[in-house]
Amino acid sequence: MSKKKSPRNKTIDTPVSEGKKYISRCIKVENPVEDIHAVLDRTILGDSFSVIPNLPKESVDLIIADPPYNLTKTFGGTKFSKRKESDYEEYTRQWLSAVEPLLNPNGSIYVCCDWETSLIIGRVLGDYFTVRNRITWQREKGRGAKANWKNGLEDIWFATKSEHYTFNLDDVKIRKKVIAPYRVNGKPKDWAETDSGNYRDTCPSNFWSDITIPFWSMPENTAHPTQKSEKLIAKIILASSNPGDIVFDPFLGSGTTSVVAKKLDRHFLGIEIEEQYCLWAEQRLEMADTDKEIQGYTGGVFWERNSLSEQNAAVTSEAAIKPVNKKAQKAKQQTQQIYLI
Repeated sequence: MSKKKSPRNKTIDTPVSEGKKYISRCIKVENPVEDIHAVLDRTILGDSFSVIPNLPKESVDLIIADPPYNLTKTFGGTKFSKRKESDYEEYTRQWLSAVEPLLNPNGSIYVCCDWETSLIIGRVLGDYFTVRNRITWQREKGRGAKANWKNGLEDIWFATKSEHYTFNLDDVKIRKKVIAPYRVNGKPKDWAETDSGNYRDTCPSNFWSDITIPFWSMPENTAHPTQKSEKLIAKIILASSNPGDIVFDPFLGSGTTSVVAKKLDRHFLGIEIEEQYCLWAEQRLEMADTDKEIQGYTGGVFWERNSLSEQNAAVTSEAAIKPVNKKAQKAKQQTQQIYLI
């Protein structure tokens, strides 16, 4: 039976013995798949190195990969042991060369890593794709170190298959409170004045300081040891895919990529070798049928951390500013100031 938890503890930790219905929803892919739609919006239980060769080439629009970092760590019943740098590089080449054929010509790939593996992944990624950027995001949790700096940052490498790729800038702008408003002729300059405060929608940089690591009182939290937040994955999906596109995760873990893709009206496909994590992924996908909320992404825009009260006020206020979309932006530029940074 599941351990008794505090009512405020929303951590998903359903054991395999109690989650057979979720496991039954997973599929296995042991033979070539001719049409990606035959396995779309499913969780594949299996080893990525065995499954990926059976999937159709150029069938996905976006790949989000969070491979094991080069650390000794146990994931359920699977243990990943720290390797020599040359061996980890070979491991990286193996899975990158496997997923590369799956990405369509206009597709993008994002790879998560820590500072140490980043040195390897950034170099190897360029052998298969065109590297566009390295995102560094601040993780506020982590153990201190007695003889070193605490590791409070992780990297995400962004690459594309060609010069033509999707990047929806307006969909990933960050709403920030304006501390020192600048006016021209008494009117706001590049910011909006609302009943709930003064805000500016700023272009996102490659340093993300607005991410909260999932913790026990968040509905998205699971007992997975290295779970990424839904907000982090939402930034990637909104920037580099469109509604209806296919998002693929070869190291699905507890299902964050699939869950966020579903919430944002994308198709998804993920592979996970651990039955326990597949269970949690399917449980979260079921929850997403009725709960589309992504913490930190409210009213169609991303907000700074620790701004929940402001988000609630903006949503309920009639004067809440709306995100600027591509189609409306051009028309508005001709008639009035809009917040462009």
